[in-house]
Amino acid sequence: QVQLVESGGGSVQTGGTLRLSCAASGYPDNSYCMGWFRQHPGEEREAIARIYVNGSIIYSDSVKGRFTISQDSTKKTAYLQMNSLKPEDTAMYYCAADPIAATPWGPRCRSEFSYWGQGTKVTVSS
Repeated sequence: QVQLVESGGGSVQTGGTLRLSCAASGYPDNSYCMGWFRQHPGEEREAIARIYVNGSIIYSDSVKGRFTISQDSTKKTAYLQMNSLKPEDTAMYYCAADPIAATPWGPRCRSEFSYWGQGTKVTVSS
């Protein structure tokens, strides 16, 4: 079973910075397409950042320009650098991963994720 272990959440003042990490481990052993989601109290989960095999990145409008997703060379660990944090960023943050798919066209990422982290709380106070 693959496990995603998240770290880096916590409490910060408005305008502050946090860096979240997500490490995939276990079996099967794969490289992963990875992404970050968040969920505000009483709302549905929101996709905020995804990174693809070729390094292409997509952000939601709510975090674009402030958050940066990255992945190490093994594609087993993802990071979310969060700058200029706002109270609206207060949420549970979840890491998600899906094994990189081998296709006739080369490695590709699917639109869905197979594995999820337990969530890490981010609180931004004014």
